Amino acid sequence: MSTIIRAVITLFTWSFGVYTLYKFEYFTAFGEVDNIVGMLPVTFVITGAGAITAILWMKHTKRLIPVSAALAMFAVLSVALFPIALRGNWWINITMPKGVEAAPDLTIYAPFSEGSKTAKPDGKPVLTLIGDLPTLDGAIALYPVYAAFADATYDETFFSRDNVLCTNTIAAYEAIISGERDIIFVAGASEKQLAAANAAGADLQFIPIGREAFVFLTGKGNPIDNINYQQIRNIYSGKTANWSTLGWNKGGMIIAFQRPEGSGSQTGLQNIMGDLPIQYPQPLPDASLIDTNSLMKQVSVKRRGVQPAIGYSYRYYATTMYANTDAKILKVNGVEPSMENIKNGRYPFVADFYAVTNGEPEGNSRLLIDWIISKQGQEIIEKTGYAPIK
Repeated sequence: MSTIIRAVITLFTWSFGVYTLYKFEYFTAFGEVDNIVGMLPVTFVITGAGAITAILWMKHTKRLIPVSAALAMFAVLSVALFPIALRGNWWINITMPKGVEAAPDLTIYAPFSEGSKTAKPDGKPVLTLIGDLPTLDGAIALYPVYAAFADATYDETFFSRDNVLCTNTIAAYEAIISGERDIIFVAGASEKQLAAANAAGADLQFIPIGREAFVFLTGKGNPIDNINYQQIRNIYSGKTANWSTLGWNKGGMIIAFQRPEGSGSQTGLQNIMGDLPIQYPQPLPDASLIDTNSLMKQVSVKRRGVQPAIGYSYRYYATTMYANTDAKILKVNGVEPSMENIKNGRYPFVADFYAVTNGEPEGNSRLLIDWIISKQGQEIIEKTGYAPIK
């Protein structure tokens, strides 16, 4: 092999390695990589490129065959293990929450119930639906909103409890795809949910009806009050694993909780991370951190005298529906997720939520959605505690 060809292959190998590290933000965040697991992708790029370079430039004699074979093995293993290293998926026995997740009491928002906390329009509702009423479902955090829609517009003589259900985001998407629901109220779909809809031949229609802030939480004992965009990406991509890197020297290891795949809040995190792989959840240091099987409760657990956890949710759920008095919401890039900052766009993580149908909505479903995006429906959204879409 000529010197020029070897030089070209060497240059390409190292250039590709540098590009890979750049793509996954190891140059941007190199000073914040504070743990062995987070450094492994860098190690595999260097060992893989180094092994290929050595093979190209070494003399290939019979005596050096074992060395060549060892270098080839290093190169192959580095390439094969790099994707695993990006996700940090090295763990065999993972302590994760089991069973049904703890949730807020939804009965206080039930339509047509005595003392219901559902928001009411100021004047008489301009829409009353009779006959075949749309079956509604959706995210737990949005139940107060769509329960209020039904309470305001459904004729009670036609209403049954089966008209307004509340499973969760994952189950609601499954139900709308299968045709078991008329409208669901959810955050945007994950890639897997869109793929499932496509495979089933479902034609999901997403109608934006309101806005909400995606927030990050810690325990109140955590002195960190502000986190920036890059720090969030560093934590959830596994680069930063210690609170000391963020300025809290006594915080110890960061316990970065995650939500199930397909949940609205997990999709929110995936939107922030974009193409950057999310670190696979590491084993919890002890089972007590599972707490009540709810991220809102887990985020304030104590370990070795500190509250080392971080998690995420949506603002209304975290402050009103299932608030934890021992947790706090962090500012992001110095901006708090207030209603004002959601409306003016200063808070960086604001997401639309949707009324979703399978196919173009018709009949009462169309009438209801038109009412939701009208002045009176938007009033209900704002009175509940969300930002209207207009």
